[in-house]
Amino acid sequence: MIMVAMTQDKLDKLAELEAKAKAGGGEERVQQQHSSGKLTARERIDLLFDPDTFQELDLFVQHHCTNFDMDKVSVPADAVVTGFGKVNGRTVCVFSQDFTARGGTLGEMHAKKIAKVMDMAMSIKAPIVGFVDSGGARIQEGINALDGYGKIFFRNAGASGIIPQISAIMGPAAGGAVYSPAMTDFVFMVKGTSYMHITGPQVVKAATGEEITSEELGGAMTHGSKSGVAQFVCDNDEKTIAEIKKLLSYLPPSYEERPPDTTPSDSSDRTDPALDKIIPESAQKTYNMKDVIQSIVDNGEFLEPSRLYAPNIINAFARLNGHAVGIIASQPSHLAGCLDINASDKATRFIRFCDAFNIPLLTIADVPGFLPGSHQEWGGIIRHGAKLLWCYSEATVPKITLITRKAYGGAYIAMCSQSLGADYTLAWPQAEIAVMGAEGAAAIIHRQEIQTAKDPKAKEAEKIEEYRQLFYNPYIAANQGYINAVVSPRDTRPKIIAALEALLNKKETRPARKHGNIPM
Repeated sequence: MIMVAMTQDKLDKLAELEAKAKAGGGEERVQQQHSSGKLTARERIDLLFDPDTFQELDLFVQHHCTNFDMDKVSVPADAVVTGFGKVNGRTVCVFSQDFTARGGTLGEMHAKKIAKVMDMAMSIKAPIVGFVDSGGARIQEGINALDGYGKIFFRNAGASGIIPQISAIMGPAAGGAVYSPAMTDFVFMVKGTSYMHITGPQVVKAATGEEITSEELGGAMTHGSKSGVAQFVCDNDEKTIAEIKKLLSYLPPSYEERPPDTTPSDSSDRTDPALDKIIPESAQKTYNMKDVIQSIVDNGEFLEPSRLYAPNIINAFARLNGHAVGIIASQPSHLAGCLDINASDKATRFIRFCDAFNIPLLTIADVPGFLPGSHQEWGGIIRHGAKLLWCYSEATVPKITLITRKAYGGAYIAMCSQSLGADYTLAWPQAEIAVMGAEGAAAIIHRQEIQTAKDPKAKEAEKIEEYRQLFYNPYIAANQGYINAVVSPRDTRPKIIAALEALLNKKETRPARKHGNIPM
């Protein structure tokens, strides 16, 4: 009886300590969190994981700081919840900073908890999701807090390309705290309640005189549309977590595996006659490339990272007959689909991610060239455009390229031409594959003839039309073997699926080296 009583006492003590640690900063702080439109660290975890699958690590960890009377302060779980569980039946690791406990500030033990779960994710080859909601470094811990950030950054770099890393900015992230998310594969932000910036509005005003709010300086819309730091901008915490789960559904747990297939509910033989008429008769008119993507992919469904940034190019995850693919597509309705600095960077990062995690690439090109102008040249379009060439060339996953209309000059090459290693290339009959547009080509080739003609304008129009008739079709490229097939637009989906399924077991090796020197 005595032993039973002692056991019950210990169980009661365990329950008491667990409840205290899980209470965070207490009911008042939790209410403040809710009133600001945010979920708590544990509520976010509950939404992410399948019911009753989350297993917490290091619940009872406490800080070791004694400066500034911190030895008298208890920070439950040291302001971060870590662990692992199942998301749609697959193992995922997580850390979730608790803003209700000391503002979610990062100190030595807080950082060690994050580093430990990152190490676990690497050892078991599982994705890691980080919910960032923190006031930054715990100032009382000084250099120990800074060292903690360094340990996390080091692990971000080491995990890159091995396991998917996802950051969700659910509140403030300032100073050094912003660099870990920036080193991960995808960054989610929440409108109105999250922000990221190196220096806050007060420091900006003191240093430069500029007056700006946190939202303008580093809010979700700023990083989603201007800086490109955030790939996903969501309305609230719940929608953010739903988007994270959707993203995870396209991804393998590590570089050692393929992305998961699903049972297709859309026929692989489905055709779409509407595609035969989607290209306007006038080359000067635009259309929405997303309509083409919707027609081709399973059930018209795709997930688009960076949809607000560099909209002249589209990145998307989708499925073709149940197989996950990454799509890079020109968007003629923005800047006529031209490639510029931001579009090149956006596509480059997406290509490298897909290649790292065995996700086949489908490129859809309607590109008149690189965007001209001094701003682009001075900003380094040559260097940024070279990244795109580099990454397509470096990618060893299956690469399929479709040309719907324009593909001119260097931009034709940059959108994964056969010369950059495309495994299967196809074009629509309307495709215009040429060194440059007819107007510019005619003006160069026939300059003297046009200048000496009795009617220069008429002669120029004649030569432009002559060039169009000669080169504004896909058959010269097909004749030379640069295009493997010219297909009716309506048949695009079954043709691409057939090619993809033939290529799924592709193996390609490259010479051993430490790493290349990408033109950054």
